[in-house]
Amino acid sequence: MRRTITCKNPLALALAIAACLSIASAAEEKMRTWTDATGKHKTRAAFVALEGDEITLQREDGKIVKLPLDRLSKTDQAFARRTARAPAKATELPAEVARGEGGWPQWRGPNRDGISQETGLLDTWPESGPPIVWKASELGGGYSSVAVVGDRVFTMGKFGDETRLVAIGVQDGTIQWNTAVGSGDAPNCTPTVDGDLVFALSHAGDLLCAESATGREVWRKNFPRDFGGKMMSGWGYSESPLVDGDSLIVTPGAQDAMLAALDKRTGNVIWRAAMPPNVGSAGQDGAGYSSIVVSHGAGVKQYVQLVGRGVVSVDARSGKMLWGYNRIANGTANVPTPIVTGDFVLCSSGYGEGGAALLRLVGSRGQVDAQEVWYKNSNDLQNHHGGMILVGDHVYMGHGHNNGFPVCFDLESGRDAWRPGRGPGTGSAAVVFADGHLYFRYDNAVMALIEATPASYNLKGSFKIGIKNGQSWPHPVIADGRLYLRDQHEMLCYDIRK
Repeated sequence: MRRTITCKNPLALALAIAACLSIASAAEEKMRTWTDATGKHKTRAAFVALEGDEITLQREDGKIVKLPLDRLSKTDQAFARRTARAPAKATELPAEVARGEGGWPQWRGPNRDGISQETGLLDTWPESGPPIVWKASELGGGYSSVAVVGDRVFTMGKFGDETRLVAIGVQDGTIQWNTAVGSGDAPNCTPTVDGDLVFALSHAGDLLCAESATGREVWRKNFPRDFGGKMMSGWGYSESPLVDGDSLIVTPGAQDAMLAALDKRTGNVIWRAAMPPNVGSAGQDGAGYSSIVVSHGAGVKQYVQLVGRGVVSVDARSGKMLWGYNRIANGTANVPTPIVTGDFVLCSSGYGEGGAALLRLVGSRGQVDAQEVWYKNSNDLQNHHGGMILVGDHVYMGHGHNNGFPVCFDLESGRDAWRPGRGPGTGSAAVVFADGHLYFRYDNAVMALIEATPASYNLKGSFKIGIKNGQSWPHPVIADGRLYLRDQHEMLCYDIRK
């Protein structure tokens, strides 16, 4: 990487220098290693700004460097774009992100990546854990996590033979309303909130659109009945629907409608995405247990999803299937939501058959192909159903089927940064990120706070969750300085602000 300083606009450079001086200590904490496009040259610097196709960095010696973005590696380009977007408010998120009034409006947060932009949170915990704000009950059975928007928390539960969508007051945890979604076993879907609408999916494939203020039904569909859909195995539909502009993107799991786009206000079908033949023999036909994410890899907007036969991608405009990758599919349950960044897709699955793989998307003129960068078998690296987190160049997750062994590895190379073995809890670990730390929730109801740095494994605290009604699987949620932990019919809200 060239180390000279350029100055096309003296005023802009002066402003950048002033900004750096005012946040010198913060910049030191955000130093990272940047690699040029050839992979031969590296430098330590902090991100300052991204203006068009030009990036501004502050080196360790305090000097400001401006250079074209395409001089950096693809991973660094993607990191710069994510960092430049990070300060945006929830109401300014791009169209593909579900819109709410701040908070955590859908599965895995505002960008479906398990990352919270909150700061000012506790960086250590007492043995008893952070203070509890309230405890909610009568939420029904199931493993659904929660969405938090405005003054409401949304989740789902099974009440007798019926699945219901439940709204809870954010101040005290009291139930404000609940409404029928459909039938089937205990739900896994996390509701998706989009302004005045909320979407929920039952174990049996009942898709409900309701008013977020009242719970009143707006429209409904059923995946098996309306699309001929099916699941790859018997644990039922589990995805959390994706709102993209005026569309709702879902995964019915039919061969001629593996994915589908619906008008979010009417439920009318916009397109159906047919599964291509000969995608590979691993896995099973039908939908998986994952949720859709948006990629702009190879310059094409597309929906990426992990289904029964592996990872697939669909053109966002037409519904045309673009590519598929079968190698990481297992025959029991494909679960983790893929990570998308720049031209890369990281995917994994558990159950001893899957593994993990990094794909690079390439193509031109609307055609996209997925090239395998690396693959690791299930013994080396696999995520069960706790999710993966990309922070900077590194991925953090729990490794192993029915295990949450903490691991940090470099995204592009797949090389471990650290892997300490058993963490403070046992069983699978559901993971989110906020304010420089990873929040690991273990199957045995232990919460752990781990510093998100590739330098070393640094456990900052752990505590026993105050409820345990079954396997402690629902993903943690962080919103407005609070940590929400759902467990079957109960939920605890912790204050995690400093």
